[in-house]
Amino acid sequence: MKNDIKLTEYSHGAGCGCKISPMLLEEILETSRENILYPELLVGNSDKDDAAAYDLGNGTSVLSTTDFFMPIVDDPFTFGKIAATNAISDIYAMGGRPLMAISIFGWPIDKLSAEVARKVIDGGRAICEEAGIPLAGGHSIDSPEPIFGLAVTGIADNENLMKNNSAEAGCDIYLTKPLGIGILSTAQKQKKIEPGDIEPAIEAMTTLNKSGAAFAPLQSVLAMTDVTGFGLLGHLSEVCEASGIGARIAFEKVPQLPNTEKYRQMGCIPGGAKKNFKSYGHKISEMTQQQREILCDAQTSGGLLVIVKKEGREAFLEVAREQGLDLEPIGETTEKGAHLIEVV
Repeated sequence: MKNDIKLTEYSHGAGCGCKISPMLLEEILETSRENILYPELLVGNSDKDDAAAYDLGNGTSVLSTTDFFMPIVDDPFTFGKIAATNAISDIYAMGGRPLMAISIFGWPIDKLSAEVARKVIDGGRAICEEAGIPLAGGHSIDSPEPIFGLAVTGIADNENLMKNNSAEAGCDIYLTKPLGIGILSTAQKQKKIEPGDIEPAIEAMTTLNKSGAAFAPLQSVLAMTDVTGFGLLGHLSEVCEASGIGARIAFEKVPQLPNTEKYRQMGCIPGGAKKNFKSYGHKISEMTQQQREILCDAQTSGGLLVIVKKEGREAFLEVAREQGLDLEPIGETTEKGAHLIEVV
């Protein structure tokens, strides 16, 4: 394999920034047909949760999810790791445990060699092994751009199932990974990134959100989702709308990856962030340009957004520390107000 392969040159988008905008996706998925014929389907698409949940009738549910995208980094092995980490995250965000995965793989066979393709799969398999699950098979096609991801099956205890519609007003909001992945990856795609600056983003994107399975049994944890292509405000909006509440975010409390602000000021704003704001910006209070570009930044394999009762804060933070996380609230949930989310 040539050492100068740059996968990002073979895709028109990057990572979860390739996602269809929330506004357009809502139009595509709009339907009058409900899942009334399937009472065992505890979680479907109605509240925009991270995975589907099907009740097995024994106190547990099988979880099913899929996620795939085009390269967000140039190295094929790293691309495979990021895509796999991102896909498995949906299971953890539902409070579940992954069981197995199968791959979704598209490859431009006339442009990139089988050796490069194998390294992508190897990266995905490495993350599956870290999660303790097999990469059990998959499906591949000849496609004009490289595509990789996973369909993941998991399991969750019904009493610990994390859903978007279970949040309440008066709770703390936590975020387990810093923002800025979209901005830094855009800087790399624009060839503006300086040596060493992309590594913190890669470390974040290849870190499994295993803490979700540890948080779910806590009575103080009411809702949880992962922050990906719709940005922090987009995924928080989904929780607020599903739960009938509002939220207030303290911008200065929101963690950012190193050098995010430097590249933001250089204009490295992903197209996904602009689509995000166009889709849901009318639901948010007035923001500065900086706040808008950070809080709408399209994340890939981002952190968990966790809604926690204030009286259970210490128990939650103790579990977070056991998971290697040093967290503080970035805001709180509120009663519904003039805006769905207020940024202060």
